[in-house]
This record gives sequence, C-alpha cells and structure tokens, in this order.
Amino acid sequence: MSKTFNFELIKTCARTGARAGVLHTPHGDIPTPIYMPVGTQAVVKAMTAQEMKGLEAMIILSNTYHLHLRPGEKIIEKAGGLHQFMGWDRPILTDSGGYQVFSLADLRKIKEDGVHFRSHLDGSALFMGPEQSMAIQQALGADIAMAFDVCSPYPCDYKTAKENMERTHRWAQRCKEFHTRPDQALFGIVQGAFEKDLRIQSVQALKEMDFIGYGIGGLSVGEPKDIMYEMLDAMQPYYEISKPRYLMGVGTPDCLIEGVMRGIDMFDCVLATRIARNGTLLTRHGRMVIKNKQYEEDFSPIDAQCDCFACTHHTRAYIRHLFKAGEITAARLCSIHNLRYLIKLMQEVREAILTDRLPEYREEFYKTFDMSTAFNRGEAQ
Repeated sequence: MSKTFNFELIKTCARTGARAGVLHTPHGDIPTPIYMPVGTQAVVKAMTAQEMKGLEAMIILSNTYHLHLRPGEKIIEKAGGLHQFMGWDRPILTDSGGYQVFSLADLRKIKEDGVHFRSHLDGSALFMGPEQSMAIQQALGADIAMAFDVCSPYPCDYKTAKENMERTHRWAQRCKEFHTRPDQALFGIVQGAFEKDLRIQSVQALKEMDFIGYGIGGLSVGEPKDIMYEMLDAMQPYYEISKPRYLMGVGTPDCLIEGVMRGIDMFDCVLATRIARNGTLLTRHGRMVIKNKQYEEDFSPIDAQCDCFACTHHTRAYIRHLFKAGEITAARLCSIHNLRYLIKLMQEVREAILTDRLPEYREEFYKTFDMSTAFNRGEAQ
C-alpha cells in the first residue's frame, strides 16, 4: 500500500472468511464491505450528489468509456477533475472501459495493442488500449482506477478463457508501467472465465504484480449464480490478505451477502437505479413491482424497516399513482429506496461481521427474502 492509500483490515469472520475493514483514500475512508452506486455519466441517475450523501453512499463508480466519449476527459480535467466536475467530494472509482468495449461485440476487434471499436453514439472509429485507458483515468482523477482487461463471455471454451486471461495479465503489466499518478490507486483485474485453475492462476499472477487492490472481473455476465459462487470459493484462499477485493458488476441483495461470505470487500451494480426507473423495488421480502394493481389502495410504506425518504414520507399507493401518472418523481423515489436499501444492507452485514454473527444474519435474511423473486444473472445487468 502507498502512503496515500491504505487498507486496514479490522476483523475477519473465523467461520466464513468474511472481512470488515476500512480503505483509506485521499477523499475519505471507505468502510468495507461496501456497495458502490454507479454514476455512469458522472451522476447516479436521477440523484444529486447531496442526496447520495444523505443515503450514506461513501464511494461512487463512474464509467471511463462513456466519459471518454462524452464530454471527454480533457473537459473534465479542465474542470479540475471528476470530483470537482460532478460536485462529489467523497471517493470515486473509475472502471477501465474494458467491460463496455467487451459489450460492443459487433463493433469491436481485439488485438494485442488494444481494442479497435466503434462508438455506440455515432459509429466513429475509436481505439483503446492499456495506455489509453490509463491516460483517460489519470485525467479523470478518480481515487481508484482499474487496469484494462479482456472479459470473456458466458459460455466460454477453455482456450479462449486462457488466451483472454493471459492477455489481461500482459495488459495489466502495461497499465502498471504507464500509470504514474501518486494520488490514484490502481487495481488489477482477475480473469479466467469459469475455469477454477485459470482463476487461481490469475489471482497469483496479479499478486506478483503487487497492485494496491484487485477486481474480480468476468463474473455476473449471464452465468448461473452457483457457478459464480464456485469461482469465488476457488479464489478465496489465494487472495492477498492485506489488499481489498472488488467483485465487479454484482449488486443483488443475495449475491452481495454471498460475496461477502466469500471474502469480497467491494461491489457495484447498475441494478438499483435501472429497475427503479421501471417501478421495481428491492425489499427485505424480495422484489416488489410497485406499478401492480395490488398496491392501488396500499397505504403502507414500501418497507416499514427502511429509513429512506420514500419509505418515511410516502405510501405504496402514492408511488404507484405517480408511475401511472407518468411523473418523474416516481422513478426518483424508487431510486432513493433501492440505493438506500443496498447501502444499509451492507452496513448491517458489516456490523454482523464485527459482532461475530454473520452466519446468523445470513440465515435471518433468507427467512424473510423470497428467493423466487430474486434476480438472475441476466436481469442483474
């Protein structure tokens, strides 16, 4: 760890390997385990920076690919960096752009130097490699930057998984050599698709490169949850104890808990705000579609145990009415609730680790949470 960044491991659950810690950064301390809301375009959709503070968000993730295309990292750099540009003085993590380029399957060509692709906005020809990703992220100035990687699809054959993993390692080394910003931590990304031996190889290879932290990429790309859990189980004994671990693109309530049980410290996902805009809510009982007619005369809160503004000030019937009337406030209220639910869930999980009752907390969670309403891998993206 550098003088600017330090991961302080406070407690490890002897029964599960779950961890409670604090990641110290230039813009504040991040208690872990933690859920990171996604602000793709330098904003969490429908939310202001001040509202995110009110929800007790400690770190926000922004998207390198999208900010490179619009407004461009040069404009953000002129504004004083991403924190100044978006009015957020707490930590920020930027992804590498690798996953977004991966998702442009019909518009991209991967070569050793990087990825040639076309903009999803106007079709213009673009290129991004490890050095370009690092240059963009250094200009954005987030607290944490991610190495440029190759994400394998699901399903994936062994040969492709190995080739993508090895290229990810070569690119990780190039990222490390190019990255020079001392007030920005650089995380490597573990790949290996759905092969346990490759996953273990990847963890060990990146450990030798000595990154400040590690992302676990290439999961939550459509595979069944039990396969994701198998990969996490395989990797858990090989992580560096003193470094934070970030499971990328995972943010459903059950997967957050299962990830923590397998030693993960950080999570992010667009799910909370994406489904909120369609009237779907996350609750301790499971998924709730507030637009359904059954809530037309339901004057109870979304979740009586939730302390968010939507739950403490409005009823299910009122929020359903707003959706039916086409009012934008409906999506805002649902976004507020979903974000606060996941943030609070992780606060409770952290407290359960600190008080030696995480397995009991997990058992209590599943007693009330209806797994038949849980999101599958495809829906969570």
